[in-house]
Amino acid sequence: MGPLAYLKTQFAVHLLIGFVFVVSGLLINSVQLCTLVLWPLSKQLYRRLNCRLAYSLWSQLVMLLEWWSCTECTLFTDQATVDRFGKEHVVVILNHNFEIDFLCGWTMCERFGVLGSSKVLAKRELLYVPLIGWTWYFLEIVFCKRRWEEDRDTVIRGLERLADYPEYMWFLLYCEGTRFTEKKHRVSMEVAASKGLPALKYHLLPRTKGFTTAVQCLRGTVAAVYDVTLNFRGNKNPSLLGILYGKKYEADMCVRRFPLEEIPLDEKEAAQWLHKLYQEKDALQEMYNQKGVFPGEQFKPARRPWTLLNFLFWATVLLSPLFSCVFGVFASGSPLLILTFLGFVGAASFGVRRLIGVTEIEKGSSYGNQEFKKKE
Repeated sequence: MGPLAYLKTQFAVHLLIGFVFVVSGLLINSVQLCTLVLWPLSKQLYRRLNCRLAYSLWSQLVMLLEWWSCTECTLFTDQATVDRFGKEHVVVILNHNFEIDFLCGWTMCERFGVLGSSKVLAKRELLYVPLIGWTWYFLEIVFCKRRWEEDRDTVIRGLERLADYPEYMWFLLYCEGTRFTEKKHRVSMEVAASKGLPALKYHLLPRTKGFTTAVQCLRGTVAAVYDVTLNFRGNKNPSLLGILYGKKYEADMCVRRFPLEEIPLDEKEAAQWLHKLYQEKDALQEMYNQKGVFPGEQFKPARRPWTLLNFLFWATVLLSPLFSCVFGVFASGSPLLILTFLGFVGAASFGVRRLIGVTEIEKGSSYGNQEFKKKE
C-alpha cells in the first residue's frame, strides 16, 4: 500500500473531508437563504445564483468519486445522443440498485455542465436532512410523501414552476420508488403478477404516476427522456464509505434517448410505455451480466478540474483556521477546552456518519414493503 492509498484509509482524513463538506455546506445554505430576497425582484437571477451555489457543494461529492477514488464511468450510447448532452432539458430515468447510483449520475451531470441545475423527484423526508435537503429546497426540488392522493397537487405545482427554468436541467426520476432489495423485489413481483404484468429480474415494478405526471407537466420544456441503466464491472456493489476509503470502481451506463414526442399523451398509454421500458432495461442488465458490456459505442467523458479546484478552495479557507484553533486548544493545557474539543470531534464524526447513512441500502426507506407488511 502506497502512502496516498494509506492516507485515504485514515479516519482523521475522512473527518477533515467531512468537516470541509459540512461547514462549507452550512455557509452555502446561509448564502442561499440570503438570496431569497432576489426571488420577487428577479426569479431567474435567483435561480442562476443557486445553481452555482449548489454546484459548489455537490461538486465536493463528485470530487470524491472522480479524484479521490478515481472511479471510472463509461457511457454506452451513440454520438448523436452524446452531442445533445447538456444542451437540452431532459427527464432521466435511472435504476435504483446501488448506494452511489446518484453519484454516478452527478458525475455525468458535472462533465456536461448541468450539475448545479440537476433536479430530482425526492422523498419528503430528505427535505429535513441538513445540507442535502436544505440545498434542494433552494433549488426548487420537488418533494413528495409518496402517497399519490396527497402528492398530486404538490407535485404538479412543483413541476409547472420549472417550465421556465433558465438553465438546462436533468430531472431525475427513480421510477421504482425505492432501492432494490430482494425482499422488496419479491413483493413487487407478486404485485406485478396480480396486475398481469411481466416479471422483472433486476428491477422493481415501476411506479407510473410520477413519470406520467412529470412528462405531462414538462411537455414544451423537456425535449427528451434519457433512460440510463447502470451497473458495475466485476459484480461490485460500491458504497459511499468505499469511495471515502479510496476504492476504485468501474461504472458502466447504457444511455438511450427517447424524444418526448414518442411518449404517448394518454396517461394509461404512457404508463404502458414505462412498463415496456423497464422490460427493456431488464434485458439490458441480463446482457450485461452475460457479456460484461452494454450494447452501443463506448464513450469516456473526461473529468474536469473544477470539482477538485472547488474542494481545494474550501479546504484552504476552512482548514487553516481549524488547525490554528486545534493548536490553540492543546497549547492552552486546559482540560475543559481539550475535553470540549474532543466532544466536538465525536459529535462531528457521528454527524458525518449519519449523512453517509442516508445512502446505505440497509437503512433505506420502508417504501415498497407496505404490501409485505399486509401479507404478514
